Amino acid sequence: MSEKTVPNAVKFFIGGSAGMLATCCVQPLDLIKNRMQLSGTKSSTVSVISSIIKNEGILAMYSGLSAGLLRQATYTTTRLGIYTWLFEIVSKDGQPSFIKKTGLGMFSGCIGAFIGTPAEVALIRMTADGRLPADEKRNYKNVFNALFRITREEGVLALWRGAIPTMGRAMVVNGAQLASYSQAKQFLLDTGYFKENITLHFASSMISGLVTTAASMPVDIAKTRIQNMKMTKTGKPEYTGAIDVLTKVIRNEGLFALWTGFLPYYARLGPHTVLTFILLEQMTSLYKLHIA
Repeated sequence: MSEKTVPNAVKFFIGGSAGMLATCCVQPLDLIKNRMQLSGTKSSTVSVISSIIKNEGILAMYSGLSAGLLRQATYTTTRLGIYTWLFEIVSKDGQPSFIKKTGLGMFSGCIGAFIGTPAEVALIRMTADGRLPADEKRNYKNVFNALFRITREEGVLALWRGAIPTMGRAMVVNGAQLASYSQAKQFLLDTGYFKENITLHFASSMISGLVTTAASMPVDIAKTRIQNMKMTKTGKPEYTGAIDVLTKVIRNEGLFALWTGFLPYYARLGPHTVLTFILLEQMTSLYKLHIA
């Protein structure tokens, strides 16, 4: 991940572009994962897909794409830009330890999540809209319409609803994802069977995706339900916070409900991790080769 000849502004641009291109490929999987987490019942991936296509049409699989792209433009641009920038600094004294990599990942993820939370809120709502009764649908036209209406109808602070669990999730995701990617890459190189090429990037990112999925799903479920919650009939919010969500899920649905949607989540996060890191590495190499 050494980028000594790449300016910081280019690192941020490459990071965001890689994330946005990857999102175009995996948006349907993000939609399925969100629907499963919000359902509150046990449902298979196949039944969720069949229901979406039957009731909303095939194009509904890309509901919320504009929010997904804005999320990558804000969140991923920030997290990968900050991580590669800081990684270069700490690497001047030699390969950083796994603890340092994890710390860098958690810090960059936390900052990126705060900046990306408004797009995250819009994404959750847009992907969940199709499962609501007709009189409860929000019917946002696009991410900018969603952000405008949320601000007008609920106040500007509603754009950062669930910011704490979102930042917590991002710290877990990035601490696991970025550190495990760097560590896996270093380990595979040390075996002598891999060289610095796309095969190495693919293998490292697949390992990273699996580690990240297992570690981050409980926090992701808490974040998803908080951002999509509505007020109860008594005028109180459905959940008081992330701990309340996790407690109610475990009590009402069982411990393993915290990993509801594991397959679509990994099917989304795995390829997204692979595509993001491969695109990041390839775009950086092309920049060094043709521009730097």
